[in-house]
Amino acid sequence: MEKDGGTQKTLGQAIDEVVRALESLDDANRVTAIRAACECLRVVFPTSEKSAAPVMQPPPAPAGPTVTQDSRVVDIKSLKEEKEPSSASEMAALVAFYLTEHAPQAERRSEVSVEDVLKYFKQAGFRLPKAQTMLLTNAKNAGYFDSLGSGKYRLNPVGYNLAAHNLPRKGTDPNAPRARRAKRTVRTRARRKQ
Repeated sequence: MEKDGGTQKTLGQAIDEVVRALESLDDANRVTAIRAACECLRVVFPTSEKSAAPVMQPPPAPAGPTVTQDSRVVDIKSLKEEKEPSSASEMAALVAFYLTEHAPQAERRSEVSVEDVLKYFKQAGFRLPKAQTMLLTNAKNAGYFDSLGSGKYRLNPVGYNLAAHNLPRKGTDPNAPRARRAKRTVRTRARRKQ
């Protein structure tokens, strides 16, 4: 009896901690957090009403090194809403970050093309750029990607840090063209030296 009472107390404490952690989130993010936790713990809820208890799946056999350290699966629309990218270049960096860090394992990749990025723009409900063929070139020029040739690009450390740590931007004008201002300043200084 003592053991069962201790187990129940621990279970109650765990439930309290989960509830406290989820209280500050909105409904959509709560659902995402619960799903991600269940996937991480390999908990599958039965679809039949006959079985009320969740089923624990055995861990999968290791399939070699994973692309990411963070195994949480998040949909691109939720990630876009959380990170609030303000330009097509920022959204392209966010899509590449999603594909390397948060996408379902079957969709993960480290390099992207314009077609890949536009597919996820649509899924996220982000406005498509007018010059679609220049999307990744512009994002590379903004400093977020490295070109691999043949229309393929890879998110570089600047793009990764933008998506992982610097979005959403706080206290700045989201419509200010950041990369262009820096280039104009460099050009102006170069002209003054001549």
